[in-house]
Amino acid sequence: MRKNNFALRVQTSLLDEARRVAEAEGVALNQLINVALAEKLSALRTVAYFQERASRADLRKARRIVKKAGRNNPPVPGDELD
Repeated sequence: MRKNNFALRVQTSLLDEARRVAEAEGVALNQLINVALAEKLSALRTVAYFQERASRADLRKARRIVKKAGRNNPPVPGDELD
């Protein structure tokens, strides 16, 4: 894996808190920042993925499928809601 250096300006209070969390987790501050960045990027990509999938959705088809659910398939013991 190729590594790069990047100067990052961080508010003092945020950096102090990040140091405390890294210490509490037993990881290096650099590792904490890398994981936090990876998590944020993953969350953003997930939103974009579902937005793209939703744009291709056929709601009428989905409603027909849902309407058929359970037909000729009565509930069995264990299907009850709490």
